[in-house]
Amino acid sequence: MKLLTLASTLLAAAALCAADAPKSLYDIPLKNIDGKDTSLKDYQGKVMLIVNVASKCGKTPQYTQLEALNQEFQKDGLAVLGFPCNDFKNQEPGTNDEIKEFCSVKYKVTFPMFDKVVVKGEDKHPLYQVLSGPQSPYPGDVKWNFGKFLVSRDGKILKRFEPGVKPDAPEVVDAIKAALAAK
Repeated sequence: MKLLTLASTLLAAAALCAADAPKSLYDIPLKNIDGKDTSLKDYQGKVMLIVNVASKCGKTPQYTQLEALNQEFQKDGLAVLGFPCNDFKNQEPGTNDEIKEFCSVKYKVTFPMFDKVVVKGEDKHPLYQVLSGPQSPYPGDVKWNFGKFLVSRDGKILKRFEPGVKPDAPEVVDAIKAALAAK
């Protein structure tokens, strides 16, 4: 009887956790760089390249390549999305306003930027819990700034590119083209 009660309790707890979990990437509450509530629902039907970014990193010049991808493929349905994070050696210490100004002035970024998030550890943002959590096809904490996740038009995680893989690398561009071609 005790085993049956324990099993019932565990099932009830699992159901509660599942009820609180987002149904998809599109349901995760976010804030844009201006602090307004948003989500990824605006990007349903688009291929998303989700990138954790930082302004004071040796990989910061990847903004140029990300913007080039945005310019080349947004008409085809690509959405490059930048998520500032300060998880790696304090390389994104600025406010959202400072980040926005830096990106627009220095790198002419026009793709959407979001509120600063945590991408690893216990306080990991729910978006990154889905992207890199145990249920992801590519689990494991983001290793550094400019980690990239490619997401299909229907919200499935297709690929993960580590920070050292530049946005204009053939494997990234080919994966984006393949995702855009899939209908």
